[in-house]
Amino acid sequence: MSQKRHSRNRSGRERAVVFAALGDETRLLLLTKLSSGRQYSIAELTEGTKLTRQAVTKHLRVLEKAQMIHGRRRGRQNLFEFDPKRANEMKEYLESVSKAWDSALARLKTFVESDER
Repeated sequence: MSQKRHSRNRSGRERAVVFAALGDETRLLLLTKLSSGRQYSIAELTEGTKLTRQAVTKHLRVLEKAQMIHGRRRGRQNLFEFDPKRANEMKEYLESVSKAWDSALARLKTFVESDER
């Protein structure tokens, strides 16, 4: 497999991991809270929810694997924060997909309208 093709496949896998991570309501809520710009402990992220610390930790690990957040050990606590880099990459990817679809639909429209004459 060529390096370019391998890189494209890896990127596809990485995007799939991000979309899978975002496909869960609890992870979306955690990500929304984390995107406020500050660091949160697991206890703070659990506060006001019916989730256990274990459950929150499992969801945070999925978001870390998707590189949407990162955690740091500070004393006895793990603090987590949002990392906008991956979100920006996904936004750019979705914009490129949107442009490709717009282009394809414009070509289809041109083809259909030219066939009607």
